[in-house]
Amino acid sequence: MIDRYLLPFQRALLAPPAAALASRGVPADRVTIAGFLIGVLALPALSLGWYKVALALIAANRIADGLDGAIARKMGPTDRGAFLDIALDFVFYAIVPLGFALADPGRNAVAAAVLIAAFIGTGSSFLAFATIAAKRGLEAERYPSKGFYYLGGLTEGSETIAFFAAICLWPQHFPLLALLFAAACWVTTVTRWRMGWVAFAPGKESYRSPTEE
Repeated sequence: MIDRYLLPFQRALLAPPAAALASRGVPADRVTIAGFLIGVLALPALSLGWYKVALALIAANRIADGLDGAIARKMGPTDRGAFLDIALDFVFYAIVPLGFALADPGRNAVAAAVLIAAFIGTGSSFLAFATIAAKRGLEAERYPSKGFYYLGGLTEGSETIAFFAAICLWPQHFPLLALLFAAACWVTTVTRWRMGWVAFAPGKESYRSPTEE
């Protein structure tokens, strides 16, 4: 919901380190993979109850996620880079609630399962829309530099990062926070289903998302 407002600030912040890495020939794909591996380490950290360590690892993963895009814009984006970026992101998102479930199965497992199911809803609707949009040659005007059609919603990247920070800072409230965020994710999913239903109706060859207006 707020990604489009924060994107200019993110790009300005990451431009200098991205330029430094690009000048040394560090490819965006390498940063993507390194960031993912760092993010995976949040799983054992969370399972052991090392929430502040996990938060640092999550933050590092998200910085790498922005940095790889900045490098790609300087060195030239690739389809493989766009694929890696989104595919690894969705796995990372599922790892975080899994870590909380492992930390305290009795208290957290149900809420974590509900949240992961909600993430499947947001992720699948996002990718399904992007697939058909690519087939029709559509582009998201607010996100022209993305390697795929970027469909917004109530819960986007910024909101997810804020939620991850909240559950790491207040892990005792994970069940409640997870269920609340899962509900917001389902609002996003249903909204995207409606967008797809309208956008890809038979005989309709063009579409302008309400999030683009």
